[in-house]
Amino acid sequence: MSIDRATVAKIASLARIKMTDEELDRMSPELSQILDWVEQLGEVDTSEVEPMTAVIPNKLRLRDDVVDADPLTGGGKRDDVLANAPAAEHGFFGVPKVIE
Repeated sequence: MSIDRATVAKIASLARIKMTDEELDRMSPELSQILDWVEQLGEVDTSEVEPMTAVIPNKLRLRDDVVDADPLTGGGKRDDVLANAPAAEHGFFGVPKVIE
């Protein structure tokens, strides 16, 4: 794909980048080469490649969702915490309706 000087000037204007005439002339072939490379990537058959989110395999380190009943370490204090709530409903903090 060939990008002319006018297209480079328009891209620079949209990006609010001030470029000299020499810079516009230099960027035209560079952007053309970049777009040719991107087109080349589009020709690669990736139908058998699974999508991935990272280069290395990541596994989430999960733990069991268990309530600690020991009052010294933080569990079992729901009633004490809700005693400070302005409005407690069904064992949870009551909040005003936001969406009507």
